[in-house]
Amino acid sequence: MQPTQNNLKQVITATMIGTTIEYFDNYIYAIAAVLIFNHQFFYADPVSSQIAALSTLALTFIARPLGAALFGHFGDRFGRKNTLVVSLLLMGSATVIIGLLPTYEHIGIWATLLLCLCRIGQGIGLGGEWGGAALVAIENAPQHKRGWYGTFPQLGAPIGLLLANGVFFVVNWLFGDQALVEWAWRIPFISSVILIFIGLYVRLKLVESPIFITAIAQQKRAVNLPIKWVFSTYAKPFILGMLLSVAGYVLFYIMIAFAQVYAKSPVGLSPAGYATGLGLSSGTLTFLLMCSAFALALTISLSGYYIDRIGRKQWMIITTLGVTLFGLFIPFFLENATTLRLFFFFMIGMGLIGMGYGPLASLLPELFPTEVRYSGASLAYNCAGILGASVATLITIPLNNHFGLWGVGIYLFVNGLLSLGALWKIAETKDSLL
Repeated sequence: MQPTQNNLKQVITATMIGTTIEYFDNYIYAIAAVLIFNHQFFYADPVSSQIAALSTLALTFIARPLGAALFGHFGDRFGRKNTLVVSLLLMGSATVIIGLLPTYEHIGIWATLLLCLCRIGQGIGLGGEWGGAALVAIENAPQHKRGWYGTFPQLGAPIGLLLANGVFFVVNWLFGDQALVEWAWRIPFISSVILIFIGLYVRLKLVESPIFITAIAQQKRAVNLPIKWVFSTYAKPFILGMLLSVAGYVLFYIMIAFAQVYAKSPVGLSPAGYATGLGLSSGTLTFLLMCSAFALALTISLSGYYIDRIGRKQWMIITTLGVTLFGLFIPFFLENATTLRLFFFFMIGMGLIGMGYGPLASLLPELFPTEVRYSGASLAYNCAGILGASVATLITIPLNNHFGLWGVGIYLFVNGLLSLGALWKIAETKDSLL
């Protein structure tokens, strides 16, 4: 006989393992886009190929709101469990297929188009994943510990980051730089199939939360079009939730996209006279990112402890203020940076990201009622990705070329002010009932 309520350890395991797999898939793509895909899937001069490869990162952020709307619709109408299973299958399948794709050398522009199609598939899957995992965590948690339990799906981000960089580090160590670029980059993508089976095994054992079942029973039926309700009745929390998430997205993609490209690019100057690279090895950057994953995990966990005590809003204002001011220190950390200075850049930056990322799994869902919570929280979170991450991925390299590192720093500073303004407008949700 199937249990009617989830064990909390089971909830923690299912949400954390699932998001770890999703973020692992996302990060190995980001690493490959920085280091590999400009050589394998694009045919242009080095700078144009690099920008084109990075632009495919933005595709997932355009696709993620579509995934949020699609999975949010079915998650709000029929339950969280099955949507989580399907999102995992979609993202995992797209990842494995990328590892099997022929390159530009073999099929020309079709290789580029197939890569983009798979990236969109990853984005749709990831768009449905985050909201479902967050809801499973907090809807099964005790009310006074929702913030703490909400951090467990968020821990999938640093664990996925650590695993993704670790597997590339091992592959590079075993086969060397040349083999990594030519064929060994496929190993991390294909190996994702193992993680998919693990995630499915854990998630298929879940049952729906009592909160969701009660909400549906009280209404007698689910909301027919949850997304319509979000935009018509809950437009204000949607907009504020989206804007308060932007600064963290911008900083994160400055860290894992721009900073990596800048650090590994040869030492040189842009036509405007600004430094364009540090000439460091890929192995050094991989090691630094692996170290920073621990800072990310630690501060995510710390945030869960404190937001259940002092509240989500106050903690997020303090954190976002730190992110905003960090933008002004980017030139200090990156200009003529040594490995030690880069180490502190990644550790501090990832620490700030974790402090703001941990609360989102409880704060954003708490802005919406149960019947539209999946759609509302997912759309707010993933639309923030378009405003934050996708734009940051495309704009930071040109900003540095034309205005130097100060241009990149001011860009983060302005986005931080935008998120602070949204946080000022929201109400505290710590003691609200789901």
